[in-house]
Amino acid sequence: MPDSFSDADLKKIESSAQQLGRDFFARLDAEQPHVFQRRWWDDRIMSWAMDDETVKVQMFRFVDVLPMLHRSDAVAEHLSEYLAPVANKLPAAIRIGMAIAKPGSIAGRALSIAARRNARGQARRFIAGTTTGEVIAAARRERKLGRAFTLDILGEAVISEVEAERFYQAYVDLIEAVAPTVNAWPELPQIDRGVSGRLPRVNVSVKLSALDSQFDPVDPLGTAERVGRRLRELLRIARQNDAFINVDMESYKTKDLALRIFKQVLCEEEFRDVTDVGIVIQAYLRDAEHDLIELRDWAAERGTPVWVRLVKGAYWDYETIHARSEGWPIPVFQRKPESDVSFERLARLLMQSHEVLRPALGSHNIRSLAYALATAEHLGLPQNGYEVQMLYGMGDAEKTVLVDMGYRMRIYMPYGELIPGMAYLVRRLLENTSNDSFLRASFTEHVAPEKLLMNPLDALRENNGNGESASSNAGDEDFAHTFQNEPLLDFAVQQNRKAMQEAITQVGEQLGGSYSLVIGDQHVTTDQQLESHDPSRHDQLIGTTAMASAEHAQQAVSAAVAASPAWADLDVIERAELLRSAANIMRRRRHELAALIIYESGKDWRGADADVCEAIDFCDYYADGAIAMHRPHGVNLAGEENRFEFAPRGVTAVIAPWNFPLAILTGMTAAALATGNTVVMKPAEQTPVVAAKLMEIFVEAGFPPGVVNYLPGDGEVVGAALVDHPEVAVIAFTGSRPVGLAINARAAAVSVQSSRGVKKVIAEMGGKNAIIVDEDADLDEAVAGVMDSAFGFQGQKCSACSRAIVLAPVYDAFLKRLVEATRSLQIGPAIDPASRIGPLIDRDAVEKVSRYVELGRQEGRELLAMDVGELAKQGCYVGPHIFADVDPMAKLAQEEVFGPVLAVIRATDLDEAIRIANGTEYALTAGIFSRSPINLERAQRELAAGNIYLDRAITGALVGRQPFGGYRLSGIGSKAGGPDYLLQFVVPRTITENTMRRGFAPGVTTNS
Repeated sequence: MPDSFSDADLKKIESSAQQLGRDFFARLDAEQPHVFQRRWWDDRIMSWAMDDETVKVQMFRFVDVLPMLHRSDAVAEHLSEYLAPVANKLPAAIRIGMAIAKPGSIAGRALSIAARRNARGQARRFIAGTTTGEVIAAARRERKLGRAFTLDILGEAVISEVEAERFYQAYVDLIEAVAPTVNAWPELPQIDRGVSGRLPRVNVSVKLSALDSQFDPVDPLGTAERVGRRLRELLRIARQNDAFINVDMESYKTKDLALRIFKQVLCEEEFRDVTDVGIVIQAYLRDAEHDLIELRDWAAERGTPVWVRLVKGAYWDYETIHARSEGWPIPVFQRKPESDVSFERLARLLMQSHEVLRPALGSHNIRSLAYALATAEHLGLPQNGYEVQMLYGMGDAEKTVLVDMGYRMRIYMPYGELIPGMAYLVRRLLENTSNDSFLRASFTEHVAPEKLLMNPLDALRENNGNGESASSNAGDEDFAHTFQNEPLLDFAVQQNRKAMQEAITQVGEQLGGSYSLVIGDQHVTTDQQLESHDPSRHDQLIGTTAMASAEHAQQAVSAAVAASPAWADLDVIERAELLRSAANIMRRRRHELAALIIYESGKDWRGADADVCEAIDFCDYYADGAIAMHRPHGVNLAGEENRFEFAPRGVTAVIAPWNFPLAILTGMTAAALATGNTVVMKPAEQTPVVAAKLMEIFVEAGFPPGVVNYLPGDGEVVGAALVDHPEVAVIAFTGSRPVGLAINARAAAVSVQSSRGVKKVIAEMGGKNAIIVDEDADLDEAVAGVMDSAFGFQGQKCSACSRAIVLAPVYDAFLKRLVEATRSLQIGPAIDPASRIGPLIDRDAVEKVSRYVELGRQEGRELLAMDVGELAKQGCYVGPHIFADVDPMAKLAQEEVFGPVLAVIRATDLDEAIRIANGTEYALTAGIFSRSPINLERAQRELAAGNIYLDRAITGALVGRQPFGGYRLSGIGSKAGGPDYLLQFVVPRTITENTMRRGFAPGVTTNS
């Protein structure tokens, strides 16, 4: 415990909290709205809608999409789509109304108008105004009720520097517009005076992520520099206008960086004496106590107090789901009583630290507030030494009671356009109607005050007494899998950033080594060498490898053939254990491998780490799959035993690409090894050093000599020799379509010369992937999803989006935001965590992409051509290019570019959009951003692609979750990382034995 309260103190505080809470409830009864007030009817309607969880979800989904619906037909269509699944739970009058309100009809238009009007009405309940005049009027109304205010600007997500500058200017304009009027109002001591004297009347809540489109914890220095510049200006303007700046807290990933920037700026000489400033601490975070203690110690050292708004937190669902999806520790407490206990513990600490941390209690929970206020009373703090903060439009009766009791009340007032503010509205409605919501329990469900005032510690004890562990994570069973993906590094964690930076430094100091071929148990050197250079810096040698010849390919196949019998006979569990051992070595060398990938392939930090994680996943997943495959299968009868089993095909030639230098090479190799085949690895010429490290790992893991062989060299020489070799039974290839088709044709031609039969070819050959943006799409998500899919790793992914097909109603708005968002990306060396756009792999790639850029200028309207400047002299850089109005049949819309070039195509409706998306020779990935359930269902049914993504980026497939692969000219074979991928590396066999001997047969058993 960080505080010094004794057990006796805690008992006194609890007793006072109970008394204060009972008094509060007694006063509250007289303040409830009555039947003649609009608020009473609003509450009844909301209560009805929220009685059923499925109805609530559908209603909120409709409210969320409403801002994008500009036609009355679209409103009626979406309302019908969202409510149809819950129609049987709706009142009869609503069902009848929906039945007659068909899109395009008079009734349909009337329904659209009513729905929009009602949504606006609900928005006005929670949003204080759309203009500064309306905000000032709302603030004046609150002031007449004895309440102060803080203003929060609503708006779209900030995804470009234009939008960040607009947000910054909006904060400036708001302060300068509101301050003259508000500062002229007569003083109200209850809200305008504190223990240290006069308090600013203008109070603005600022989101630091809104000040920088590239706000990213992976680049704390760059982010702090950019955000700090704008924050300093806001503090200066606030000082000039006698205003208060409060830094809001958002998602967990931005928390540490927000605290860092806040402390850094306010410790500077210019701002060290500023007291009219504060920051939020979220009690539902497990590390909130640590943060508050550090903030207290920092403020004490600074010598000037700051304010702390203590809240529970508003992103519980997101934080929980996101952490589980990533395999990270869940940062928030998983049960409401745990958050309540945390809030009370932090309130004690905050009240104790009031001389350096001025307390602001943000909650509508009477129990939480009563406990905090009782703590203040126990410590002898005057009522003007702290304040209570509540949300605009919620709990007005509570606010009135607290004001009447003499406490300072500040209202959190959102400001902005009503319809774009719907995201905020939905969050407020979710809070208001949550099953754990105090407001819902007290005012809607009328839970007894004694229950509501229960000490949350007692609630935890009750739960634990029912067999529930205090540390359990509700719903974990939904995420239980036999196979678990290796979690990506969370670069919001300082230790992870530090470890990666140290690895980059260490690997950088060791670059330039030499690597031999590995054939059987021999390390073979050659006169001819293959040099690998850093694509970010031409002059940086990554390493030199021996360069194999066709003769070396013959030797490697011979070594693999010699090793095959013993390897095939090895028990599948032993083979699996060797693969798991390799995975564990990768885990141990994770940062080293990622750093090498950054240097050799030009991937950014996250992309390189993901490459290593995918390699680990392939080893573990295929190890599990091979064991499952080799379990006994067959049906036995009296007198007859049947076995169905799989035999390895033989030597596998793995011909891998450079864009996933570890993951894909590992995946194809691991699949072959798991199923009893031996392998000759032929890595890409551009990334042979990463492959050499993989070979080291296989040797360290204990794979016998000859089971895996390492053969870097020219693809036209070594690759061709492997394809032609009669003892090569399987060719696993990932690369370009021309090469893949040539391998397939050649393998078929030479198969007739081999006693081993027809060669098995597994080939992934790229795509011309499209994302459709529907007219009702969330453009915040759609722009970010298209941008990440098109320009992540400079578009050098076979799954990358190279076509955006946008419906006409949102075409211009989408393009405007996409161009500015992309323009805001920083181009630079891959080792720099600030770089969002790195180099292409080599000079050939630069030349190829440059040719398509020139073609784009002929076939489309160039909207963006980012100049790489001096970087072009250092490495292989081409900036992102966006071309609009591209014809669907133009070369730019049909041919795979494999670089940061995006064709944007206009479609009149979804029918045309799907036709365009399907109108290529490829069928690898495709996606759609839409909030129409019917259109999403159509897309997944009609889009021609092996991997279809709804309302998310189309890159980043994970082993086991999104088995990856396409058809048409995108691929030959089954999906990598899927349950049937291993079947391609084996030959199925059925063995039947007659066990009848002179009329006698053994007992019958059935294997399944």
